[in-house]
Amino acid sequence: QVQLGESGGGLVQAGGSLTLSCAVSGSSFSDYAMGWFRQTPGTEREFVAGISRSGGSLYYADTVKGLCTISKDNAKTTVYLQMSSLKPGDTGVYYCAAVRTPDITGVFFSSVTYKSWGQGTQVTVSS
Repeated sequence: QVQLGESGGGLVQAGGSLTLSCAVSGSSFSDYAMGWFRQTPGTEREFVAGISRSGGSLYYADTVKGLCTISKDNAKTTVYLQMSSLKPGDTGVYYCAAVRTPDITGVFFSSVTYKSWGQGTQVTVSS
């Protein structure tokens, strides 16, 4: 079983940038496709970005295309989410998620697909 730990959240003004990190431990990092999700009170977790096992396939929610970059560092077993031009609507708890898969190019968008989750990191964007 893999363990995930997010960091990097905080309070930022609209138009600012943040980079979230997700440290992965406990299992072979390269066996997992990874994703970032966002949740606000009263809503379900929504997909933000995903990256395949190989790192060669990336996918973004339409709402964040061009504003976010997901990446991974296999040596550090860490996944990153770089966010720019943040808006108050980007406020929420951001969760890192992992799913072990034999598919090295697959990116997964549904929260029910992911089997491991971090504790989340709060991002608050002030206007």
